[in-house]
This record gives sequence, C-alpha cells and structure tokens, in this order.
Amino acid sequence: MFVGIHSCILTMLVMLMASPVFAASHREAPQIANDPTADITDFYVFRSWQDPDKAILIMNVIPGQEPGSGPNYFNFADDVLYEIHIDNNKNNIAANITYQIRFKTEIRQPGNVFPLAYAALPPITALTGAGSEGLLVRQSYTVTEVRYGQPPRDLGTGPMFAVPSNVGPRTTPRYEDLAAKGVFPLRNGGRVFAGQRDETFYIDLGGTFDTLNLHISPILSPADDANDALLVGAPGSSVADTFSGFNVNSIALEIPISELAGPNGNLVIGAYASTSRPKVTVIKKDGDRQNSGRFVQVARMGNPLVNELIIPTNMKDKWNATDAEDENDFVSFYCNSALATALNAVFGTGFPTANREDLVNALLRYAPGPSVCGSGRTNEPLTDLLRVDLTVSPTPAANQKRLGPLAHDAAGNATPDRAGWPNGRRPNDDVTDVALRVVGGILTDPSVPNLGDGVNFNIGAVGSNKTANGIATAFPFLPTPFDGRDRRHVDPGESQ
Repeated sequence: MFVGIHSCILTMLVMLMASPVFAASHREAPQIANDPTADITDFYVFRSWQDPDKAILIMNVIPGQEPGSGPNYFNFADDVLYEIHIDNNKNNIAANITYQIRFKTEIRQPGNVFPLAYAALPPITALTGAGSEGLLVRQSYTVTEVRYGQPPRDLGTGPMFAVPSNVGPRTTPRYEDLAAKGVFPLRNGGRVFAGQRDETFYIDLGGTFDTLNLHISPILSPADDANDALLVGAPGSSVADTFSGFNVNSIALEIPISELAGPNGNLVIGAYASTSRPKVTVIKKDGDRQNSGRFVQVARMGNPLVNELIIPTNMKDKWNATDAEDENDFVSFYCNSALATALNAVFGTGFPTANREDLVNALLRYAPGPSVCGSGRTNEPLTDLLRVDLTVSPTPAANQKRLGPLAHDAAGNATPDRAGWPNGRRPNDDVTDVALRVVGGILTDPSVPNLGDGVNFNIGAVGSNKTANGIATAFPFLPTPFDGRDRRHVDPGESQ
C-alpha cells in the first residue's frame, strides 16, 4: 500500500484507499443480530497521537447500549474469544500476530442475596479492594499474544478487570477516575483497557437504512463539508446522530510499533477483528456448561459496512464465518456495487455499478493488482483488512480532519490529513461520507460531489480529555460513556 506519498489529492486517495472503511457494522447479519456480545460494531487501527511510538487497536462490541438498561447492564461474554489479527508482511494473510482476549465473570458477595449487579455499598470507586464492594458482578480478563510459529505469550502483568457500565452518579461517581484504574500495563510495553465507552461512531443511521432516505440533500456545500463541528441545518434541522447518547463495550490495545514491525522493518500492516464461539457446548447433569476447546468464528470486521452494503442477505452469516483471506469467494459482490445501484435509483445519479475494480483494489489489496471482475476470481489472496502505514505521523486531536485525505477548506481547496482514514481508521473519521464518495467512484472520477449524511461529528460527547467536537485526546481514545441516570439522546433541533 502506498500511503500519503503524493501531493495530488486524487492520486493520494487512489493509493490510500487500500483500506476504506464503510461506516460501522451494527446488527449487520441475521444471526449476529441475535448475539450482541459477539457483534463487532467498529474496528479502529491508528498511530497514537498521545504517544507516537505506539499503535492503537480497538474493537467495539454490543451495539446501541441504552445507558439506563439495568439492572444487569452490559458485560463481555465469557464464552466468546475476542481476537485481533495482524498481517505485517503484506502477503494478505493476517496470521503473523494475533491478540486474544478472554473474560471470566464472578458474582461477588453480597451478590448471592442482593438483586443488583452494581450497588452503592459504598459507591464503586475501584475495581479491586476498598471501593469495589458494590461491584457485585466483576469481569477479569487475559490478553494472549500468538506469533506465527511461537508458543502463546500471556501479556498480563497481574490481574486485569473490565470497567463496569456507567450506572449513575450515586453508584459510579467519578467515573473517569474509575475508568483510569481500568488501564493496565502489558509485558510488551503496551497497555490495555476493557470496558464501556461512548458510541463514538456518528451517522444518520435511521435515514441511511431507510433506503438512503436521508434528512437532507446528500450533496453538501464545500463550507458545510469542511466544518468538522457541524450538524448540517441545525438548529431546527431534522438531521440527527442516531447513536447520540448510546454506549458500546470496548477492548483497546496500545502496542509499541516496534512489536508490530514485519520483515525488514515493514510498518505497513493490515488487521481485522473477529469473535468466535465454542463449536460444541455440553450441559452436564449438574447444569454446568462445558465448552469444547475448538472455536468457530461468528463475526469479523476489517472494513466496516462491507457486510451490510456489499454482501447479499443470504450470504451475510457465511461471510462472517469465513476467514478474511478467503474474500475471493465474495469478490463478485465487490465488482457489482449494490450501494451504487441504490444511490442511482434513489437520487437519479449515474454512478458506475459494474466492473468496480476500484473497489476490489481499495478494499482487498495493499496496491492495485490484475483485473478480477472479468473472470470473477484470482489466484492471489484477496483480504478484507484495515491497513495503515505506521510511518505517517499522527495528527493531534485538535487538528484532525474528519475527511482525512479528502479534507478541504470552505472554498473547496484541499487540506488533506494524511493520518486519517483510509490510512487506518481513527474513532472520529467520517467514514460514512468518504465511503459514499468512494462508492460514487471518486477514485477514478474527481468530479464526484460532496456526498454525505449531514452529521459531521460525535454529537453530545461527555467527559473531559476531549476536543469540542468529541475527539478523545488520551488512551483508550473513546469518550466517557453516558451514565444511566442522566443520559441524553440529542434529538433533531435540540441543543447539545
């Protein structure tokens, strides 16, 4: 992948678009919609702007958490294997390094008599010891590194606990302090966090999936498109961030870049996240459950929204269960864009729908390769990976452009952010708007307009350590989750 090496914005996009991310992946397939603890909502890989010697890998699960949904709130699953897979030699097979995260749940006294998962007995201000007495349901976890050809390595330096859901100011006061106690060191010089965070992804999701029935014209003016703190048309607008006020569960890894380097110091890597469940679960006579040692994949994500908008409904669950390097089985759906067809049908546009070699090259390769849309198959591995060049300097939070290499000023002049999507993906990159333009054909036609949904930032983010438009400045790089008692969903026309 050639990342950010040309000054011409279009040329740079062609090279960078080895890893487009099509928005987020919430409830994207029939079976995974019924399995939220294994449902990967978003996957992020980027170079840290807090410590540029580190790379950040984040997997979010359990979509659309209403913060007040007690009494049990939201936990990771003990019988799900959470994994992040790394390709660091650019062979399109993400088997060089795998990070495995497993959870174990305990019910602590007085959970044997008390009916709530969390209680102010006293308030929860710690994950262990004094101040943790009210944490009646607590999850510990492990992080294991598996390098190809080497035995597994436990990266933990001691007990690690997931941060519980943000119940409210009586039960979980000073939640940011509590979350800080959930950041644990790793043996490789990195850190890990597991727990609840704000659903950072922003989109007019309801309008999008009502067959692109967006609340605004899908073509933004240059000035509106350049404003990274704008809800187009507000106040009084019907435009809305559907995920405003909702939370997710996050697993965030901070890894020294030196640990991810490939042969000859290669720092262009590809990655995807997956969740797997035991192939067989046996319920014994005493009622205990015994899982087999073999796991089967139930969900994956490299480039989000691929499953929603590229893979047909009858193939979605098969796609989730298929290894990422077997994307050849689905390449015909990339060559023939259903989303471009929908855009044309709804808006009367003429975007290309067939022979989309640009999408194949953008989503499934490090660099453009031989044509596959004519034959429908190639002998090379095609792989849905999120790819990032870790030699590109990170952009400070306050200076980040939501459109990455497509960013421009109010007059339409290019002001690209080379550290933004599609060079990896940061939590606040506006992948919805960029993805619409890529599907419209901007990789080969620079006249494609400023397509977008009108939501330009993470609306209503709370807590400190963030910019005004919701970009978190420090690890784990996702804002404080909304609390169950006082949560707000910012509806159309409301002030933040």
